Amino acid sequence: MVLKELIPGLNGDFEDFKVKNFTDDSRKITPGDIFVCIKGPDNDGHDYAQKAVDNGAAVIITERDLGLKNQIIVPDTHKTFGLMCAKEYDFPAKKLDLIGITGTNGKTSVSYMVKSILEAAGHKVGLIGTILYMIGDKTIESHNTTPGIHELNSLLSEMVDNGCDTVVMEVSSHALSQRRVEGFHFKRAIFTNLTQDHLDYHKTMENYLNAKKKLFSICDEAIINLDDAAYGELTKDLSCKITTYSLGNNADYSAKSINYLPTGVNYELLGENVLEHIEVSTGGKFTVYNSLAAAVCGISLGVDSKTVAQGLKSIKGVKGRAEVVPCDLGFTIIIDYAHTPDGLKNILSAFNECEKNRLTVVFGCGGDRDKTKRPIMGNIAVHYADNVIVTSDNPRSENPEAIIEDILVGVKGINTPVKTIVNRPEAIKYAIKTAVKGDIIVLAGKGHETYQILPTGTIHLDEREVVAEAIEEIKGKKDN
Repeated sequence: MVLKELIPGLNGDFEDFKVKNFTDDSRKITPGDIFVCIKGPDNDGHDYAQKAVDNGAAVIITERDLGLKNQIIVPDTHKTFGLMCAKEYDFPAKKLDLIGITGTNGKTSVSYMVKSILEAAGHKVGLIGTILYMIGDKTIESHNTTPGIHELNSLLSEMVDNGCDTVVMEVSSHALSQRRVEGFHFKRAIFTNLTQDHLDYHKTMENYLNAKKKLFSICDEAIINLDDAAYGELTKDLSCKITTYSLGNNADYSAKSINYLPTGVNYELLGENVLEHIEVSTGGKFTVYNSLAAAVCGISLGVDSKTVAQGLKSIKGVKGRAEVVPCDLGFTIIIDYAHTPDGLKNILSAFNECEKNRLTVVFGCGGDRDKTKRPIMGNIAVHYADNVIVTSDNPRSENPEAIIEDILVGVKGINTPVKTIVNRPEAIKYAIKTAVKGDIIVLAGKGHETYQILPTGTIHLDEREVVAEAIEEIKGKKDN
């Protein structure tokens, strides 16, 4: 196509330029390409325009005069780039019902639950999220919770081609602040909760909330957790329809008569003209919230309550979300992605309520991320677990031992036994080899990840494999 087809209303020397390729990454420029200057949180694409020209860019799209002969100045390069990406794939987002989910915790679980509910109702559903992207039976490894807008349009186009009518999408605060869903409109948007995370990026909780809030300015209906402290500020000045859910307050939909079991939860879903028994095979209060959000979304989209219940009951768990790892040694091992204070509190309190001998947690904190949550998570661990093993998460460029020292500030003055083992596989094996019958071990922080980012580089680390090795070593000693 020619450039004026990608950018409506374009007039001038370049309107009939034949488009070969366009990108917002100057490193990917090849001769004849178009470079779009995008201002990001850390880098401004305008600063790389000359480099793009040197690499062969034929046209530079910019928001300001850069003194380049081949420049096109537009009011908003984010908007222009989003339109170009959508036009390239024939506006796939307009051919799908978009369901967006945002919040600090629960996004992945809710997305799988909504997908299961809609599939039970006969829909063909695509999924975009933290663990992977799903297009029919095809799965694609996820590198970002919400991919960049060019890749996102490509994925949506493939979903349309595969007969999908709906896509369930985790929409991160980073994606919203970086306008990765520019030009999209969501049929439903779900808010799970807001707790401390990503302050290395957003700097303040107010900024973090405002980033999340952007999703609800581009949706038909917001489905919002009435119990969350951010509810009032989040809903202020929203023009979309608001539907609320709660575990006890005067919401549109509520969970009543909740039963927490080691094998899951069940409760009665109450709403206008709705009374339905819900069963989910994952435990904890967070599961009630997650499934309630998904159920309300399904009902608001016209799915009958019995089909909603069927969709939730068929969920057998999500990788790295309260995932029970096979173990036949008389104790239970759980892998969970909890990497925030609230996430860690939720998973530990959930299993603290179960019948058990001792609750042991193995966890660390990520490097190059919000340092203020480290002592908070240490304090949560010693208050909710019987044994605490502090180890490495993804230290990235930081010294793992320094991260652990930050965590240990929060455990001072508490009598809960705390052990530090920097090497994560060794920490996991220690927890398993010192466990006794009836114990519950929670491996928190890594979840679905199969790698670890160290100062020396990224290595393979799948906690399921480490658990299996530890179990085999224990059995080997018994055999001897």
